[in-house]
Amino acid sequence: MTTLDPAARDRLFSSLTPTIRALAARGVLRSYRKNTILVHEGERGDSTFVLLQGKVKVYSTDAEGREIIYSIANAGDYFAEMWLDGGPRCASVMTLEPCVCSIVCGDAFREHLAGEPDFALELVSRLIRRVREATQKARELALLDVYGRVVRALESHEGPAVPGRPVVLSPITHQAIASRVGSSREMVSRLLKDLERGGYVELGVKRITLHRKLPARW
Repeated sequence: MTTLDPAARDRLFSSLTPTIRALAARGVLRSYRKNTILVHEGERGDSTFVLLQGKVKVYSTDAEGREIIYSIANAGDYFAEMWLDGGPRCASVMTLEPCVCSIVCGDAFREHLAGEPDFALELVSRLIRRVREATQKARELALLDVYGRVVRALESHEGPAVPGRPVVLSPITHQAIASRVGSSREMVSRLLKDLERGGYVELGVKRITLHRKLPARW
């Protein structure tokens, strides 16, 4: 358990929306180091995490260590609520930096859900967004080649670059892109090098600068 003085606790809770702040208040605070696995895919559990500080990734891996990242959660978000249907965890969650979470047990989560209609509606909307995102990712994997998925990943942050208005993506790595698009780091690096030679992007250390709109096909 993490013990915080009232001022520090107030700072962590201040950025939360009222309904999520009330949810977090029902939990136990814990601190985690970077690269700590908070949730294991396939396990059973009924705890939901409210992220008060830091950043985590939601992902899956296969037996060979290949990884696909579904989403990144930042402070103010919550995750691991998919236990509500009684099934096992559908993804793993790992900290990307030191984090502080409020861990809300299943009974407390159900009480919050029953007592906060606004939160219940927000949860339904959140799950609908998840379905939309999963449908979009399935569509991309089925209908776009690796290059098309890389373009979608690069231009989804701030849109395509235009002459005189470059777009800087940072921090970002080739491995992070590969995990997001379901490809190998080597393939992503090769495509980015080709785009750099074509003058479309500039590659730096954990940074990619888009100088013009990327071509639809390569």
